[in-house]
Amino acid sequence: MRYEIVRELPELLVVNKHSGLLTMAARGELSCAEHLHGLLTKRYGTVFVTHRLDKDASGLIIFARSAEAHRYYSGLFETRAVEKKYLVAVQGLVKEERGEIDKPLKQRGSGRMSVTFDGKPSLTKFSVNQKLRGATLLEVSIVTGRRHQIRAHLYSMGHPVLGDSLYGDAALQHKFPRLMLHSWRLRFTDMQGKTASFEADPPEDFMSVLKVLGR
Repeated sequence: MRYEIVRELPELLVVNKHSGLLTMAARGELSCAEHLHGLLTKRYGTVFVTHRLDKDASGLIIFARSAEAHRYYSGLFETRAVEKKYLVAVQGLVKEERGEIDKPLKQRGSGRMSVTFDGKPSLTKFSVNQKLRGATLLEVSIVTGRRHQIRAHLYSMGHPVLGDSLYGDAALQHKFPRLMLHSWRLRFTDMQGKTASFEADPPEDFMSVLKVLGR
């Protein structure tokens, strides 16, 4: 299995996605690639995508199980009413113990996101979790939800995500077995008005990199 079901509820599925699996169907060279939405549809019938997680990232993602739930949970993400926290290992030692990256982002023809004056407002917050050998483990939260936001923002401050050949030095990043970005916590108000909170520990392929860097 390329995913685990964290919680199965009548209105939604909380899923822990593995690195390397698309969230939903893609275009171009990945148009025939397996994706999580398709796997869940085969298992549960109709399910709806409410937000996305990059193919090479891992961690928590939720899918709605009805049109009503899809409207509600998609609305939560669109109005930034979901607390999203990530563990991210980046190249280099981050000097600030915590900080914000408030830079507009715009998509380029290459598929990369770039910081530019005419981009969409984008805000990322971070704090240092652990200093490693030539790297730093950050806890990151995103206020906005732009494509590749964490990756593009951290690259813009000189600390690309480890394993990210799209934004980092490809020759250097290929040394790492995966993109070191994991969605570990989601918190939101469910359709019954109650606070729902879910966590997923980083997988072994993530932790094994941290062990090597921590030596």
